[in-house]
Amino acid sequence: MAVEDIRTRYKAAGQDHLFTFWSKLTEEEHSALARQLEGIDVERVNRVYKKATSSESNAADPHRVADAIEPLPVEAYESVSANPTKASEWRQIGLQAVADGQVGVLLMAGGQGTRLGSSAPKGCYDIGLPSHKSLFQYQAERIAHLQTIAEGQFRKSKGSVVVPWYVMTSGPTRRETEAFFAKNNHFGLNAKNVIVFEQGTLPCLTMEGKIMLETTSRVAVAPDGNGGLYAATRAPLSPSDKSRTVLSDLVDRGIQYVHAYCVDNCLVKVADPVFLGYCIARQADCAAKVVPKTSPTESVGVVARRGDKFSVVEYSEITKEQAELRNEKTGELLFNAGNIANHFYTTAFLQSVESFEHELAHHIARKKIPTVDLETGQVIKPSKPNGMKLELFIFDVFPFTKNFAVLEVARREEFSPLKNAPGTGSDAPETSRRDLLDQHRRFLESAGACLKEGVEIELSPLVTYAGEGLESVKDKTFTKSGYVENLEELDALMY
Repeated sequence: MAVEDIRTRYKAAGQDHLFTFWSKLTEEEHSALARQLEGIDVERVNRVYKKATSSESNAADPHRVADAIEPLPVEAYESVSANPTKASEWRQIGLQAVADGQVGVLLMAGGQGTRLGSSAPKGCYDIGLPSHKSLFQYQAERIAHLQTIAEGQFRKSKGSVVVPWYVMTSGPTRRETEAFFAKNNHFGLNAKNVIVFEQGTLPCLTMEGKIMLETTSRVAVAPDGNGGLYAATRAPLSPSDKSRTVLSDLVDRGIQYVHAYCVDNCLVKVADPVFLGYCIARQADCAAKVVPKTSPTESVGVVARRGDKFSVVEYSEITKEQAELRNEKTGELLFNAGNIANHFYTTAFLQSVESFEHELAHHIARKKIPTVDLETGQVIKPSKPNGMKLELFIFDVFPFTKNFAVLEVARREEFSPLKNAPGTGSDAPETSRRDLLDQHRRFLESAGACLKEGVEIELSPLVTYAGEGLESVKDKTFTKSGYVENLEELDALMY
């Protein structure tokens, strides 16, 4: 598009201040700015701003009659621990879908490990296990072993079962993520089945909705939130092939069911056949895996009903009285479904998001955003919030789901997030390491083994996916700590 056409478009949108310094820029800077502006849907930016501010204003209106917040209805909610027989049936249904090539995985891995003291993508982080495997490697090997399990159970030839892995990065993490996978040979997975893509960005805006300049020749942008995943699945996977997207790849491969999760959970069951089977049996379009809250006051969003629609309700939106309500029969909290960003979708549902995405209101985060003074051209580093970043949350689509379902799982088996720096004692590398090794102890003990006090044994995901296949350890006593890549190596830890 010619520069004058771009300028006309931005002027019509009331955003032509972005050309303030055009006459002072070099040819190289002209090209860079024009390319960036051409890639921004400025009309959409204006719509997003208007929708976000309107939604925020409506929510704050003291005269507004808010939709009632209610616990999940019984018919939409089941628990793995309360239904072991059903869980076994769900696992078979899920494994069949894996074996039939109907399952794909979406990983949200755009974050950097800044709070962990690392500038690398968070998936590259080593939580201190004996194996020193990264989060990426653990998850890749869970996929590899699940493929092997499905092949064995359904008598498929070796290498015939494929669970494609779609890894969503961000601008700062994409190259390093791709390099990390290439350096490690994609951790044993076929490179063509590991598809790295990038979440989108939105321009940073002033409080009045004007797009901000980071420099005289570059617009300030920020990631559009984990809810940007939906739009990112429609974006071209490469500049040279604009027809191939994550969605088109899912369709081309015959993928019908998709598991989505965040990279920072070391206990995540990637493409969990129990969760998949539950959702398939329920004919769910979209579903959430949840864990019980630790207490009424735990600062976590819960999956609940807002009016007649499913939603994630933030803990700040629930009154103390509501938070303490309990089921008279079971004693469990009524608002108990802790959200862990672990979701199921049908491919058809992911395709449908575009039809209602314009109805989603972006969330506003007011931030201190370095920007250029339009009069002087000097960079301003503000001491208080001067602008806003706009983002969607992955659960913003829940209210638009026709057939929604929720599955409760045990926190100690499936959720140990890595959020905080070493030494903080909560959601930190040490707690992730502890939780994973404790789980492996339970796997061995459930199979009939005895571990002496203080013994820590790490089991490779290539040995067991969820504790299965450990029959050979029955009646064995382990006295040494260590890491094992195969069952035969366990013998060395017995004496």
